[in-house]
Parts: sequence; structure tokens; C-alpha cells
Amino acid sequence: MEERILEVRGQKLYTAYHHSCEGKPVIVFLHDSLGCTQLWRDFPAKLSQATHCNILVYDRLGYGKSDPMLTHERPVNYMELEADLLNDLLAELHINNAILFGHSDGGTIALITAAKYPETVKAVICEAGHIFVEDVTLKGVYDAWDAYKTTNLPERLQKYHGDKVEMLFKAWTETWTREDYRSWNIEYLLKNIQCPLLFIQGEADEYGTLEQVEKTVNQVAGTSEKYIIPAIGHTPHKEVPEIVLNKAAAFIKQNS
Repeated sequence: MEERILEVRGQKLYTAYHHSCEGKPVIVFLHDSLGCTQLWRDFPAKLSQATHCNILVYDRLGYGKSDPMLTHERPVNYMELEADLLNDLLAELHINNAILFGHSDGGTIALITAAKYPETVKAVICEAGHIFVEDVTLKGVYDAWDAYKTTNLPERLQKYHGDKVEMLFKAWTETWTREDYRSWNIEYLLKNIQCPLLFIQGEADEYGTLEQVEKTVNQVAGTSEKYIIPAIGHTPHKEVPEIVLNKAAAFIKQNS
């Protein structure tokens, strides 16, 4: 993996890029709202081996080894802005054959990127993404906030994000629970997604119902399929990695 700090739109982002598979797509991994490159662990490498595809993993601003956020205050459309930034990052690396694999917030960013920049994205794997705000999502955020105050969660996160933990946690929890965020919805963008889509979700996801999946796969313009895993929560790629690897690899082979 070639590790670099790249400046995109004035933001210094940590990237890890493996691109020795000539002529093959690049699987781009997009982490969740508390995640980072390191927290994907060996999942990207295993998917690369299974598909013979290149991989790009990066930390969004405020996460992992990237620069800190300037403020915890985010606009309602912060994930749309992240999609624009991702498109610029792909352009910087001359990637025009991306297969996006996004988890949670990363899944949402993947959907938005595919809708706005169809010429760059070949396929999308959305794992536990959101297209609107639900009560169960807010309950999950409040539960995480309680865990942050009462357990060693801050110390565990500090291992990956250093002194950026308080800022990123505040950014996530305060944005999602804000009154004006309640109306956030990206369903209007889904009709612009022309590439193949695989939506993976745990049936027991504590941050979203299966309505997120149904409404997404039914509104995209391209081919779509859902893969619901019984008795699994919000992070299928960690809870049942082999199952997700096998499904994702089959989908990528079919669409690359």
C-alpha cells in the first residue's frame, strides 16, 4: 500500500492506495461516522485478493491520520459535500473506474457520489447506509452518547483518532440530533444512480430499519439488489466478515 497525505480542497487527507492490478477497477472504502482507515483492518486487502482489484482507503477530514476538523458544526448537507470532496480526490489520483464500498455514513456518501458523478463510479456497495433520518437512528446516536460518557469508548477511539476524538464525536452526535437535521433526505438523488448497487444490511441494525434498504433499491435507475443478514447489527463486515466478503466479491466480479 502506498501511504500518502494528499491535499484536496485545502484539506490534508491520509490515503492508502494499492494500484498494481493494471486495468482493474479501484475499490474505494468509505468509513463510518466514528471510523477510519485502520478500523477496516484486513477487510480491504482480503477483498482486493478475492477480486484482483486495486484498493483506496482514506480518512475523511477529522478522522484517523487526516487533519482535524476546523469546527464540530456541520451543515445539513455535510455528506453531499463529502461526496464532492471524494470526487476531487479520485480526480487527483486519476481514478475513473471506482467501485465504492461505504459503511454507514460512508455508505450514504457512496450513494451520493454515484448519483452526482456517474462517469467516475462503476458500482456501489452500500453497507448500512441512510437516506433519511429515523427514530431508531436517533436512539442509536443517544445510546452511543451515553456509552461515550459512561464507558472507556473515548479511550478506545483515541487509539485511532488521537486528540481529534472529542471534536469528531461532537460533530456526529450534535449534527444528527439537531432539529434542522430531522428533515435531511437524499431520496431525490437516487434516480440518478445508474450503476449497479448492492445494499447490505443487518436485520438487527440498531441505527436503521429495512425501509432504508427498500426505498433505496426501489428508486435507483440502475440494477440493484439487497442482501439482508439475519440477527446481525450495524457492522456486518466486522460481525460476519466472511459472509460479507463472499457476497461483495461475487458482486464485484459480476460488475467489473
